[in-house]
Amino acid sequence: MAPFGATMVILFGLPASPLAQPKNIILGHLLTTLVGLVVLHTWGMTPLSLSIAVGMAISLMLLTKTTHPPAGANPLVVMLTAQDWPFLIAPVLTGALLITLSGWLYHKWASGQPYPVRQN
Repeated sequence: MAPFGATMVILFGLPASPLAQPKNIILGHLLTTLVGLVVLHTWGMTPLSLSIAVGMAISLMLLTKTTHPPAGANPLVVMLTAQDWPFLIAPVLTGALLITLSGWLYHKWASGQPYPVRQN
């Protein structure tokens, strides 16, 4: 999934960023994918539904304080490739968990930078 590449850039390059924290990575990807699936299966895929889904996904991340910019593309990925509900588990949940775990291992054993970082 293409947004995972950008997730890894943020996680490995900017581990102290609020956008790189596990809550933001995991919930950001899950919530935005869920929005894409709901919109796709409710209204279908049209230019209007695509824009509504992205707007709703971004709003939901902001409201839940789980903003993760790469996840903003998830509704587009879901809708343009006509995904179904299992997509939420694999690759999205599985991928987000594996990416977060790999970031934790990398920062613990290789970079020496603290991760995750407690946010105020």
